[in-house]
Amino acid sequence: MNAPVAPEIAELEEQERRLTLPRFTHDDAWALGTLLVELARERQAPVAIDIRRGGQQLFHAALPGSTPDNDAWIDRKRRVVERYGCSSLLVGSRFRAKGTTFEDSSRLDPDTYAAHGGAFPIAVTDAGVIGTVVVSGLPQVEDHRMVVEALEKFLTA
Repeated sequence: MNAPVAPEIAELEEQERRLTLPRFTHDDAWALGTLLVELARERQAPVAIDIRRGGQQLFHAALPGSTPDNDAWIDRKRRVVERYGCSSLLVGSRFRAKGTTFEDSSRLDPDTYAAHGGAFPIAVTDAGVIGTVVVSGLPQVEDHRMVVEALEKFLTA
């Protein structure tokens, strides 16, 4: 089975523009996290899910089959979003488009930062990036797609 192909950079940038939220409260974090848990359970996906606003963790879930390693990946991918202000998949894709890798060219410790898909910025209109939503446990493109699908459903709910 072939790994899913990552979206093009332009598509990743468009996702971030389109998935800007009007607001993001504690209750919104619960609703988005619960939606992600439902999607993961439907697919029997062995993932961990993390949602933060600023420095505060507002939601965390570890589904059957996930491991403590998924939490380490969450932290590393989340730090990329916090540093670059865009999705971890987009950051990695931009480095690859330059003919290099994040690990080789970012000058950041790969034990602390991972530009692998699954971490997405929570951006609020007129406020910018205020948090992160992260999924870890699937191949990176699938982690990213699950977050995007949940944000799309959340915005239309």
